[in-house]
Amino acid sequence: MFAFLLVIHAIIAAALVTVILMQRSEGGGLGMGGSPSGLMSARGAADFLTRATGVLGTMFVLFSILLAVLAANHRTTTIDTSLARTPAAATAVPTAQPKGDAAPFAGGAENAGAPAAATAPADNGAVPLAR
Repeated sequence: MFAFLLVIHAIIAAALVTVILMQRSEGGGLGMGGSPSGLMSARGAADFLTRATGVLGTMFVLFSILLAVLAANHRTTTIDTSLARTPAAATAVPTAQPKGDAAPFAGGAENAGAPAAATAPADNGAVPLAR
């Protein structure tokens, strides 16, 4: 029912835009060319378009309110998981020191408890603070 009302709302909006564009403005409307001796006179067409604009505008506002109320009261009991992402596989973070000649501490016995000084800036884009 909500989809049907949404389609009707879109049709009303398109009709409202059309009726507004057909009205005569100071420079002339889109649909008001030609002679006034047609089916309707210029004055009769202006009255009809003015009345149609009011009716369509009122219907547009009422449908907007109705759709908002229906959307607020609509309770879904299931969750649509069609667009859900699959959980990424956890990447293994090495916790042990790398093997090889890399020393965990810089210097000799005098700096045995101090961590090694960083020789390159971090890859995360942060600017190191001066001490």
